[in-house]
Amino acid sequence: MNTMQQVPAELLPLMKQLRLSGIGQALAQRNREAIEAKLSYTEFFGLLLQDEILRREQTQFDKRIRQSGFKGEKTLEAFDFTFNPKINQQLVKDLATCRFIAEKAPVLIVGPCGTGKSHLAQGIGHCAIRNGYSVIFTTQSNIAQELMAGSATGTYNKVFKKFIQAHLLIVDDFGLKPLKSPQDEYLHDIIGQRYEDRSTLVTSNLDFNEWQDAFPNKLLGAATIDRLQHNAYQLILEGRSYRSIKQTRQHTKSTT
Repeated sequence: MNTMQQVPAELLPLMKQLRLSGIGQALAQRNREAIEAKLSYTEFFGLLLQDEILRREQTQFDKRIRQSGFKGEKTLEAFDFTFNPKINQQLVKDLATCRFIAEKAPVLIVGPCGTGKSHLAQGIGHCAIRNGYSVIFTTQSNIAQELMAGSATGTYNKVFKKFIQAHLLIVDDFGLKPLKSPQDEYLHDIIGQRYEDRSTLVTSNLDFNEWQDAFPNKLLGAATIDRLQHNAYQLILEGRSYRSIKQTRQHTKSTT
């Protein structure tokens, strides 16, 4: 039965006006609990308020997850640290506290393909969302595509503002494809606006000394990289690809 149908009819418009659907969903159950436990009016009211707060927090959490652009449920809890014991778990745990977002500091995760950069980045992003921060997970190509589409439809400023205002912007696989004009200009403008005002997390297969090669305009590239590396937390991953290790294990099992 719909729990809202158990709410007295005279209360429904009042709860709707005050947007208290969380209370409406829990009212019947809390009423029974209050009678059985002989709760005071204030205790009963306190439980209803807690239900409403929890509903609103869950609604906001779900909204931030939808808006983030995450690919699947890649959380830190689901990350297999055993496949690469060299990963700096202490730094990952520190990043999971989201202290770096409060500091407005960048985070750079670098390593070969398949070592877990994207998973760790999304896992940190999930932690940020749990802490009430807004997150966007994207790539340099998607940023360029969205801004170019915005230029064509007259919504450039709106799209640009979205990338600027997110508490945490995650740019995955930086340098996987060389930047072309105006991609390098878009990225430079976004990083420049976010510098020391918002946190940006970048993952890349390239070593730091190779980042300059991704930019056709070397001066623009130097300025962008300088802003990204200033006061940045750096997580460097080494070792074999997790995917190749998993495939090897599966092949071994199938042949035994």
